[in-house]
Amino acid sequence: MNTNIISDKAKIGKNFKIGEFNIIEENVIIGDNVVIGNYCHIQAGTIIGNNCEFRNYIELRANTSLGDSCYIDSKVSSSGNVKVGNHVTLRYETILARGVIIEDNCYLCPRVMTNNLNKDKDSIGGAYIEKDCFIGTNAVLHYGIRIGHNTTVGSMSFVNKNIEAQSIVVGIPAKRKLKHEGQ
Repeated sequence: MNTNIISDKAKIGKNFKIGEFNIIEENVIIGDNVVIGNYCHIQAGTIIGNNCEFRNYIELRANTSLGDSCYIDSKVSSSGNVKVGNHVTLRYETILARGVIIEDNCYLCPRVMTNNLNKDKDSIGGAYIEKDCFIGTNAVLHYGIRIGHNTTVGSMSFVNKNIEAQSIVVGIPAKRKLKHEGQ
């Protein structure tokens, strides 16, 4: 018995593997060698690169784009209009607000949360995370901020300002503690 709902307008690559109870809407493009677990909802206009792995209970809203070789853990969600680069890991219960951009080779630990609204509830856009960043568990990234490449954000930190490249930041609000070795 087929428990998946897959639009006939979705384009799916070679060697695609899918679990049960998934919804893939129209105009979704899925690359080669993609594995999708159970109970995932991939909305219209989403693009998934080659060699990606999805666990369970994932929601990617309209116009989310994932590069090649991404790992998306269980209960990750995207509010849509999100762009994720190549070789990115999103651990469980991470939330990507509308407009978030994550460049290549980034690792977001469990329960990272992003925001795209200011105090007046105006959509400002989500965080921009440059390449080679590590974002710790339960970190919160405020709307409209930019995290420079090769930066580490400590667990449970609140980032409400732009962070210089190659930094290590921790705290509430996050403050720069060190530069990475060799800088």
